[in-house]
This record gives sequence, structure tokens and C-alpha cells, in this order.
Amino acid sequence: MTHVMPPFAARFLPRRPGLLVLAWLLATAWGSVVQTQWNLQALVALGLDLPLALRLQTTAQDLLSFGPVYAGIVAAGWLPAVVVALGLGRLWPAGRTALLAAAGGVGLIVAVRAVDAVAPMPAFIDATRGWPGLLAMAAGAALAAGLYGLLSRRG
Repeated sequence: MTHVMPPFAARFLPRRPGLLVLAWLLATAWGSVVQTQWNLQALVALGLDLPLALRLQTTAQDLLSFGPVYAGIVAAGWLPAVVVALGLGRLWPAGRTALLAAAGGVGLIVAVRAVDAVAPMPAFIDATRGWPGLLAMAAGAALAAGLYGLLSRRG
């Protein structure tokens, strides 16, 4: 049995889902690396010497262990935000990329704050305790969503 998606619902689907997945992976990798380096820099501020090899090893380990968890957080923030941005982009095609970038960044911030609200610890991701770290992570989400907007344009 073949299911046909109603035209209204199809309007909110991404034009190039493969590109959206790549953008999501970029946002995930960016955020994972930022949180790792943020935490390592806090250790350096306490006087710990962290050679480059250890920083790289820790970053790789975090990409493999924290990355999948963070990918879920990014997806939870992106799904509703991107759907809204794609819908608004149909009304304002010239602003589609900007809408997607804003949605990516805001969606990530909302998702992180939602996780923090239900996590037993004060902040699930230490780098997001304050605005500088949260904005550094959201910048990657915004950049990746904006990149998706650029690469998926009709033209």
C-alpha cells in the first residue's frame, strides 16, 4: 500500500534531507568539540598542563561518547525550529537562509535549556552554564543550519 503525503504536509519537508543530515552532524561535532575544549580550558585555568596530544585524544573520545547524546539534543531543538523556518521561508524566500540559521541557533538554546530543566545536575553540559559557552555552541548550530539553507536553495 502506497501512502501519499498530503501536499500541505509536504511543504514543510526539507528540500534536500541528505544535506540536512550533514548539517546536523556538523552542528553536533561543533558543539561536542566546543564543550570539550571549554572543559579542558577550565582545567588549564586551574594550572593543569594539557599537551596537544591529550587535547586531541580527549576531543576524539568526547565525539564518540558525548557526540551521540548531543546529537539527540541538537535534533530535538532543530526539528521544530527547522519546520517553522522552512514554513516561514516559503512566505519569505529571500530570508530562508537567515531564518534557518536563526532557527538552528535558537532551537539549540531552547533544547539545551530544556535538558537543563529536567537534568538532576545544575547544567547537563558544563559549557552551557553561562551565556558565552551556550552561544559558542549555538553558533555552530546556527552556522550549520544556515549552511543547509545556502546549499539547499533552488536555483
